[in-house]
Amino acid sequence: MTDTPQNTPKPKKPSRQQVYTLLVEIGRKDGDGLPPKATGAALMCFASGIDEAEAVRETVAILKQADTAPLDVTGYGTLAEREAEGHEIDDEERDLMQRALDENSVIIAQMTPFFD
Repeated sequence: MTDTPQNTPKPKKPSRQQVYTLLVEIGRKDGDGLPPKATGAALMCFASGIDEAEAVRETVAILKQADTAPLDVTGYGTLAEREAEGHEIDDEERDLMQRALDENSVIIAQMTPFFD
């Protein structure tokens, strides 16, 4: 009989998480932090998820918790998908994508307010 330790750590499975680039349009809501005369904004986000649908759900949930009013989400795919489409992705963007993956989080990379 061999003696096997009961608390042997299991090998870590590779993460299935990927980072998706999302463009989220938000409307106005009290306490949203947008400039006073803005009618809304576009947020470029990097969000981790098993698939794009999960990344969208997590992003919308977090933005609602932050007192914003998400109206529409456009997905631009993963880093590999964007590269395959010929998108130019600079080092800063790549760093933010890696941070989103490492932290299993949503990173708002850019906010552009809309004005009428």
